[in-house]
This record gives sequence, structure tokens and C-alpha cells, in this order.
Amino acid sequence: MAIEGPFWRAIAVYRVASLVYAAVLMAQQRGYEQPVAGWLVIGVMALWTAGATYAYAVPVLRRWPLLAMDLLVTMACLLASPYVQGSLQGAAGTMPVPATWVAAPVLAWAVYGGRRTGAAAAAVVAAGDLWLVRTPGESVVINGAVLLFLAGVVVGHVARLAKQAEERMQRAAEMEAAQRERERLARDIHDSVLQVLALVQRRGRQIGGEAAELGRLAGEQEAALRELIASRPATPQGATDLRSLLLRYGSPEVTVSTPATPLLLPAETARGAAAAVKAALDNVRAHCGPQARAWVLAESGEGTVTVSIRDDGPGIPDGRLDEARADGRLGVAESIRGRVADLGGHVSIVSVPGQGTEVEITLPS
Repeated sequence: MAIEGPFWRAIAVYRVASLVYAAVLMAQQRGYEQPVAGWLVIGVMALWTAGATYAYAVPVLRRWPLLAMDLLVTMACLLASPYVQGSLQGAAGTMPVPATWVAAPVLAWAVYGGRRTGAAAAAVVAAGDLWLVRTPGESVVINGAVLLFLAGVVVGHVARLAKQAEERMQRAAEMEAAQRERERLARDIHDSVLQVLALVQRRGRQIGGEAAELGRLAGEQEAALRELIASRPATPQGATDLRSLLLRYGSPEVTVSTPATPLLLPAETARGAAAAVKAALDNVRAHCGPQARAWVLAESGEGTVTVSIRDDGPGIPDGRLDEARADGRLGVAESIRGRVADLGGHVSIVSVPGQGTEVEITLPS
């Protein structure tokens, strides 16, 4: 991500500055019995600083192999310190050869993976630092380990927040672009397709017969197309707004009512619920006639989403559903009840002769 760039550049600057600091300590020869070996370690540090600076600047190389190599090289330079310090190891005022350079991989791990990976890298480096000290109770060493943990956790947290902010900004930009495109399409479609569909619907009703059925279908497609144009594009990844699926079934004979706020469900659950609603509406059309009225009401409760489908037909006689199931007609049993049961929900059907039928579908949200 582009927002990570400043973090990696800051780590590169830190590597160079801490390398210079380690070289200055080596030049003063304070606490180092084997300065030649020390300069060899400094040389390795310089080579790795150059290589890591280049590698981390290339996004495709920022992967776990590079991070693991970064930590291994740092630990190798740190664990070489006893051979450079000799008998002066642990003496007051002495530092390992890498000095503060060892914090660079901790920062890199934190930027890449967040708080936990930063803390894990800090634990490895701090353990190596503590192992080198002959007087573990020395407060300076303990303070250094604490600072490594704080750096890993804080930098990892800030980097994670920055990534999340960039993702939100990117989604917002995509939503805005999609909305602009939708508005452009709406302007183009409104004066052509929608008007033609509306005309077919009106003329079909006037002519009657088979043309009335064509008019009804044109009305359904007009309502679906209007909803597609007006629908909001933004939903969380992996979720679907059930409203947008239900509103497609709206027509002069079917009234769909939904809340103003999204009814977010897992994509598979939303599609299954919409298919069950369609099966219920198909039953209304098949058993009550094409002119029968139906009402679809969707609402959300505490951890549930409920969709009810009510019609003004003659109702279902007692025992009719059991007879249909025994005869192998499984429209209600499988297309509605079976489908909803597979999604973890349940269906209740209430029918009064002469007063219509109501099918209520309840799903976990």
C-alpha cells in the first residue's frame, strides 16, 4: 500500500543513523578487545543496511522471507558481540556491537504485520540481548528490552491504523466512482428503457389478454431496473443487503416494504432468503391468479431478519400442504421450508380461508 512507503523510508533512515552510531562507538574502542572483528561486524551491518533498504523499497519483496532474513542477520551481528568484547563483555558502559541497530527488524516486523508480529520480533531480539549480559539484573538492559517491546507494539498499532484508514479511503473513492457511474447510466436509461417498459405495461393492461401478461412482466422489469439504478453499492465484504434483492420483486401486484437501513446478511444467506421469497410469490401467482395482490415486508430484530409474504387470495384449505407433500409437490416443503432450514432459519405459515395466506421467514443475521 502507498501509505506504508513513509514507514519503510523512516526505517531505512533509522538503519543508517544507528549504523553510524555503532561505527562511532567502535571507533572509540570502548569495551571492545577485538576491534578488527568488530569492524567486520560493522561491515556486515553496512552491507545488510544497503541491501535491506533496497529490498524493503520494493513492495513485492516485502514478504516473510525478507523479514526472517532481516531478523537472522541482526541476531547474528548481536551474538557476535561477545567475541568482539572479550573479557570486557558486560562491563559498565559497554554496548553490543550493533548497539541500537538491532531495533530495525523489530520496526520492520511491526510495520508489516502489526502489534503482535512487532512484539514477537522484539521478544527474539530482547532474549538475545539479555542472554549476552553476564549481569542480568542490570537496569539498562532491562530498559532496552522494554523499549523494544514498546517500539514493536506502538509502531505496529500505528501502522495497522494507517493501513485501515487507507483501505477505508480507497473504498470511499470506489463508492464515489460507482455512484457517479450509476448516475450517468440512470440519466441514459431513464429516457429510453424505463419509458419503453412503462409504455408496454400501460398498453398491455389496456389491451388485455396475453398482452396483459407481457405488461405485467414489463412492470416487474421496470421496478427491478429502477431499484438497480438507485441501489447503494457499498456493503461490507462478503455481505449482501437483502433489501436490494427483495425490491426486485416489486411490481403493480407486489408491494415490497423494507427498512431504511441495510439488512446485511452473508451473501449465501441473502440469496437463499430471496429465492424463498420468490418461491412464495410464485405460489401466490400460481394458486391465486396473476392479478392477486401480495405484500412483502422485511424487518430486522435482535439478531434476526424476518421477511413476511402476505396475499389476498382464498387461503390454503386445512391439510392441503400435507396432501401436496404426499403427492410429491414439494414447492412449499423444499423451495421455502427446506431452503430456509438449510440457512439456519425457520418458516411459519398462517392461512385463513377467504382471508389469504401469510408466510413468515425468520433468519439469523
